[in-house]
Amino acid sequence: MDTTPPAPFVEAFRTLVDPRRPGRTLAHNLHEILTIALCAAIGGANDWVAVETFGRAKIGWFRRFLPLVHGIPSHDTFGRVFAHLKPAAFQACFGQWIADVCGKLGRAHIAIDGKRLAGSEDAGAGVTALHLVSAWATDARLSLGQVAVDDKSNEITAIPKLLELIEISGALVSIDAMGCQKEIATTIRAEGAITCSR
Repeated sequence: MDTTPPAPFVEAFRTLVDPRRPGRTLAHNLHEILTIALCAAIGGANDWVAVETFGRAKIGWFRRFLPLVHGIPSHDTFGRVFAHLKPAAFQACFGQWIADVCGKLGRAHIAIDGKRLAGSEDAGAGVTALHLVSAWATDARLSLGQVAVDDKSNEITAIPKLLELIEISGALVSIDAMGCQKEIATTIRAEGAITCSR
């Protein structure tokens, strides 16, 4: 029985630092936690209790490639570990893994779009709404990355930052008319992708 996660996943997340205190006895290694959480999220889990529930329901399947000596981590363990991971480091590792997966799928369609996050504004506290620009691999139905739009800016300045985070070579990248600027189109073409407006 192979007791390691698939090599591309392990390789992509190899540089991610485990945020837990060194020297402590840890029942679950970081790759077990990441693998279960990722599979659960793909399976529709949207909170840590649902991730734990998914893991327990699929424990036989997970044991085909994970040791799970101490079983499935608790929802508190998932929550604590993810709360302390460095977001940018996690995003970089996740982006590397997604790029590897999408590369195996051939040319992909990546839709780039901005959305205002409902309920993120608190006018009384002076908090403006969070506006995100996201890259979505439509065929794989996966989010490849997101970048927050600066308060005093717009999507045009956020799109180049997002393009730096993701692999677009060989993809068809679609952006709404607002994002179809000459500089953005030049960047996309320089990365070996083609672009179209929608």
